[in-house]
Formats: sequence, C-alpha cells, structure tokens
Amino acid sequence: MCTQAMWSKDSYLKQLPHFTPEIIKRCEEKEVTTVFDIMELEDEDRNKLLQLDDKQMADVARFCNRYPNIELTYEVTDKDRVRSGHPVHLVVSLEREDDVVGPVIAPFFPQRRDEGWWLVVGDPKTNSLISIKRLTLQQKAKVKLDFVAPSPGKHTYVLYFMSDSYMGCDQEYKFSLQVGEADSDSESGSDSD
Repeated sequence: MCTQAMWSKDSYLKQLPHFTPEIIKRCEEKEVTTVFDIMELEDEDRNKLLQLDDKQMADVARFCNRYPNIELTYEVTDKDRVRSGHPVHLVVSLEREDDVVGPVIAPFFPQRRDEGWWLVVGDPKTNSLISIKRLTLQQKAKVKLDFVAPSPGKHTYVLYFMSDSYMGCDQEYKFSLQVGEADSDSESGSDSD
C-alpha cells in the first residue's frame, strides 16, 4: 500500500498510470477491476474504455508489462509420513510468466524499489503464523518452507504469496495435512527393520 500510495479499499486500477477516478468508474461499470482484466481486453475495447492518448497508453502498457504474473506450485515433501513434532517441508516453485523484470513502477514512492515477495504459511483457525520467508524473484525460484508438525490429526493451512510492491497480484492456496502420532522411542530404533 505504501509503495503504490493506496489504501487497501482502493481499486487495484488506481496504481495504473493516468487512471483517474472517472476512468476507474468506467472500468468498474464494465466489470474490469484488475490489472489482468485490463491486459485481457482487446485493443479496440481498451482504447474505447480508457480514452487515453498514445503516450499515456504507452505508459499503461509499460506498467502492465512490468506487473507480475507468477505461476506457483507447491508440494509437501513426504506428505503421507508427517508425524507430530517432526519437521514438515513445503517446497514452493515459482515461475514468472512474463520476462520483463525491473524496478517497481511506483511514481509516488520516493526512491527506486525492487520487487519483494513473502511466502507465508498461516493457520486461519487460530490466526497463527506457521512459517514465513522473504524472497526476490527474477524468472524462476524454488523455495523451501519448514515448520514443525502440530498435534496428531487433520490440520488446514493457507499458503500466502504476497507482493510488497503491487496490489492485486497476491495468491493464496488452502492445503491440509494429516499428522500422525509421534514416533515412540521403541519404534524409531533398530526394532523396525
């Protein structure tokens, strides 16, 4: 919010250059509410809706080309063998769909700013932070988040992928873990061979 000089209640379109309240209102009336919606419009429809001159449209295009579109996949390593009190490893793969990377376009931010991202695992039921990692992303990255498995039973978490620079490109994924009983000392010894 600080980087883009916006409030969380503001339209995501406000961060686009030359987007006045009138343009944002026209867009919302046509159910165009995100930067991705702007990108998906046909050129003729976009020109008619935005009513900007060529230089202004070039600024909008530059912003849209820089706006992050990131594919995220994740997997819990050895998901079927998670035991209470043992480490859980969540591997997250990230790949940028576009190949334009550079400083954040944020005209109201007082200095150059590079994109930063946060990967967070949270438990919405208890409003708890389980694991967190900050990263920068060029084209691809593989990140491992570790946390300790809780008490036995089924637990539901949310994986959040959040930008510290742009509004409207955050992602969240709900996943569940079936946690087994902790290994007792007699089971973890050489008796199990």
